[in-house]
Amino acid sequence: MKTYKFKPTGVCAHAITVTVDDDAVITDVVIEGGCEGNHSGIVALCIGQKASEVMSKLEGITCGHRKTSCPDQLAKALKAVS
Repeated sequence: MKTYKFKPTGVCAHAITVTVDDDAVITDVVIEGGCEGNHSGIVALCIGQKASEVMSKLEGITCGHRKTSCPDQLAKALKAVS
């Protein structure tokens, strides 16, 4: 198991902690700050999925006028832990 705490930039969340097992399957995600309901949904969809699949789906998503989003920052966190 690997756990990594990531400091996102350009979003409301101020920390993302991800845990993946030895097969690169996401076992836990904690997003601190931002939209609790949206984050709970994102986390529920990610648990049990391969990190690479989640990265490819979330990478590049934007939030309003921002060039990034919490899902995009989660993809960056997963890339760092993989």
